[in-house]
Parts: sequence; C-alpha cells; structure tokens
Amino acid sequence: QVQLVESGGGLVQAGGSLRLSCAASGRAFVSYVMGWFRQAPGKEREFVAAINWSDGRTYYADSVKGRFTISGDNAKNTVYVQMNSLKPEDTAVYYCACAATLSLRWYSDYDRSYSYDYWGQGTQVTVSS
Repeated sequence: QVQLVESGGGLVQAGGSLRLSCAASGRAFVSYVMGWFRQAPGKEREFVAAINWSDGRTYYADSVKGRFTISGDNAKNTVYVQMNSLKPEDTAVYYCACAATLSLRWYSDYDRSYSYDYWGQGTQVTVSS
C-alpha cells in the first residue's frame, strides 16, 4: 500500500509564501515522478508542478512559473513546493501525486491526472486578498 501525506497548507495573505511538503511511503515503493495538482471549488483538478527523478527536470504550469519552485529528495520519496507571491486565485486544495512508472507518454502528458498512480488526501491553501 502506497501512502502520500501532504502538509504545510494554511491561510496566507496575498503576496505571502507557503511551503508544502509530501512524503510517500510504501513497501518496495519506487517513484519516478512526484508532483502537485490543485483543485479550486467548482473547478477541475489542474497540474501545478512535477519533478522527474530520472533526470532531475522540473515542469510547471504557466500560471505558477516564476512563483513556485518544486524540489525534493528522491531517496526519501519526499517532494516540496515553495509557493511565493501567492494570489487569491491560488486558493485550492493541493494534492501530491506520484508516478510509479515512467513511459514515453508521460513526457507529453505530464500535466494530466491519469499520468500519476498515487494521490494524497490534499491540503487546503487559502490566499486572502
């Protein structure tokens, strides 16, 4: 059983910062990619950022480029996202996700939910104006 646990969400004023953490665990578990998605009320889940452990490359949604930074420790199956210059439109539940396999398709579909195998329960981020 693979388990992803997020932490670090909360309430922050616009322009502020938050750092989310996610730790994955499970027997004989190996992750190739870890990432973050978010879902605002009444909206579909959307991609935020991902890190590919195989080559260290990072991927970002256009809406967060320059403001969010994803990092992590592959050996510990831990990923972080540092969120700066937060805006009210960043308000959402943030989900950690990981891919236990890495196919060529992932490189074109890295921003799609179906490219990830396991999900956390989510952590709420609220940005007040």
